[in-house]
Parts: sequence; C-alpha cells; structure tokens
Amino acid sequence: MVTSGSLEVRERALKALDRLPPFSPILNRLLASLAREDVSFAELASLIEKDTVLAGNILRLVNSALYSLPGTVSSVRHAVAILGLVKLRNVLLGMTISRLWRSVRTPSGWSTAQFNLHSVAVATLADLLVEVVPAPDAEGAFVAGLLHDMGKALWAIALPEHYLAVWRALEQGRGDWLACEKELWGCDHAELSAAALERWKLPEPIRRAVRHHHAPELARGGELDLAHVVHAANLLAADMGYAMLPPGVVPHRTATLALEALGVGEELVRLLERFRDEVAVLQGVLKQA
Repeated sequence: MVTSGSLEVRERALKALDRLPPFSPILNRLLASLAREDVSFAELASLIEKDTVLAGNILRLVNSALYSLPGTVSSVRHAVAILGLVKLRNVLLGMTISRLWRSVRTPSGWSTAQFNLHSVAVATLADLLVEVVPAPDAEGAFVAGLLHDMGKALWAIALPEHYLAVWRALEQGRGDWLACEKELWGCDHAELSAAALERWKLPEPIRRAVRHHHAPELARGGELDLAHVVHAANLLAADMGYAMLPPGVVPHRTATLALEALGVGEELVRLLERFRDEVAVLQGVLKQA
C-alpha cells in the first residue's frame, strides 16, 4: 500500500539525482540512443576521442584477450567499428554511470566499488542470457541490469540513515532487501530505481524490467519479459559472490528455479565461461574509467 509517508521518502531519495554532476555529452547521447534516437558510429567516436580516459579504456577493451585480434588497434574509430554500436553503448554506459556514483558522498559501510561490480555482473549476465532466452526488448538487457539497483545508491546518497537502517536489518536477518525496505520505509529500491529511470526518460521496457526485477511475474501478467531475465541475472550474480550484502549474510534465494523457468539448460555452462572472461575485463576497465 502506497502511503503519503512512503511517497515522501521516495521523493526525498529521488532528489539525490540532483546531486549527480551534469551529464557529459556522451552520456546524454547514449541515453538518447536508448530512447530510439539515431546515433552514429562517427558521432560516438568523435565524442570518445575528446575524453582521454574513455578513449584509452575503449582501446584497452578492444585489445584485450576478449577479442584476440591479430594486431594492436590504436584508432578509436577502428575500435568503435569492431565493438559494434550495441556493445559500445553498453560499455560506455557502464563507464560513465560508474563515474557518476564515484563522484558523490556516501555513508560509511557503502562500497561504490562493490555496487559497481554487482551492477556490471548483473548487466553482463542479463546480456548473455538474452542470447538463449527469447525475451522481448533483449537489446535493453545490459542497461536494465546495469541500472536495476540504482535505487540503493539513491538511498545511500540522499538518505544515508535509511540505507544504514536497512543494512542493519539485513545483518539481523529480518528479511531480504525488499522486505527490509518495505518494513522500514514503505518504499523499495526497485520502484525507486524505476522512478529515477523515468526521470531520465529511458524506454518503458527497461523501466518495467527494473521495477519488477524481484517479482517478474508482475511485469506483463506472467508472460516472458525482460524482467524475468534481470531477475535471474540478479540471483545468479549473488550466487557467484557478486552481491550487495553485509559480510556473512547469505542470499535468501538462488537462481536455480529462475534459470529453469527460462529454459537456459545446458547453455548455462558456456554462458558462465564467457561471463567470467567478460566481467574480469570490464571490472578492470571500470576501475580506470
């Protein structure tokens, strides 16, 4: 039940968006491209070339073992052509969003590095899962995974006492993230994340996947949705140790049933091998971004 108190808490948390630094030109263009606005390779390459750190990391990624190229790529435009528009957009969003979170003050106990690693792990797993799961709006899988928990960051930035209260409730075993948030504040990080993405004007399928990543059966009346993919990716990331939990707290649920429902089957072994390679490279790139 939505109350005036929970709405007030949500609005206070959303004000944390105003504390983030102004979006860079490249982040503005990337977010616009998610809303179906055309964006060209040449335009993105030109923007990347103006940002020395981003340019260096894009070249680092292309020249990593992931791509096993016969020679060294030294041109940003060549790197852009190799990556392709979707992969490039995903990697750049990961870099630029991770920069945003590192630029604001957060309470003790909050780890931006852990948060970014969890977000990238879920994004990478979601992007891999849609290769074998016929979910709609598959092109938004990485972005939905990357931003699914941004509500937690907004709690930490705008209402640190609320974030720490949830953290203590988790340590006391009073439930999972959503249960503790609902009990304490009547508003959870999933709906807060979706509300923030609405303000950023991201497409509705991505917002829906984020809003229902803990309860995907609510997304489209139980029909297969991108929310089911992000849900499974989130659980799988936690199972593999990429979780946002206090030390010693074990995830309440595992990904087994969610993956079975998606029909991933024997493909999971291959996907996890690729995941380990990709997330290791992306983790290094994000640290430098």
